[in-house]
Amino acid sequence: MIGFLRGKIISKKPTKILLDVNGVGYLVNISINTFEKISDKEEVSLFTYLSVRESAVDLYGFYSAGEKEMFELLISVNGIGPKSAQTILSGIQIEDLKDALNSGNVGRLISIPGIGRKTAERMVIELREKVDSVENEIKGSSSTPVSVRSDAITALVNLGYNQKIAERIVRAITDRSPNVSIEDLIKEALSNLNS
Repeated sequence: MIGFLRGKIISKKPTKILLDVNGVGYLVNISINTFEKISDKEEVSLFTYLSVRESAVDLYGFYSAGEKEMFELLISVNGIGPKSAQTILSGIQIEDLKDALNSGNVGRLISIPGIGRKTAERMVIELREKVDSVENEIKGSSSTPVSVRSDAITALVNLGYNQKIAERIVRAITDRSPNVSIEDLIKEALSNLNS
């Protein structure tokens, strides 16, 4: 099984890259989150997952071990295959997905393209107890309580801001200041959004 690749990027698109590893070209499926992290790189190291089915053999690549772990958890859910898991990881950051699963936020999950209510509910039931084991995307990532982050994002969305932008701003603030209060978090987020 191929578990890790390091090589030169020959070509890249938001969901696929062609990676030259010692003269052998590997076509690797990636999430948009991974694409954003490697978009300015010429060489990259990826954790990989090899999907073998009767009709196809596909290789999936991940910038972090945490993203690969989350992918493997997602494909363990009945009805979610590798392509669906890749779509999910393209539509939400890992920490936000963990928060949504832990808090049972089905509304956030169905806002991901391709995820319906039944699949979202199944994800919550099957993964809620397992997602805490997934390695944080960034070592020392935010230790802000899930409820504070979730409440801040909800408040910003209710004020009319885009969900993904609100998540990105809240994540950036909580990564810098893990012990921030909900009031200060919302104030700083509004300040960043309105600047």
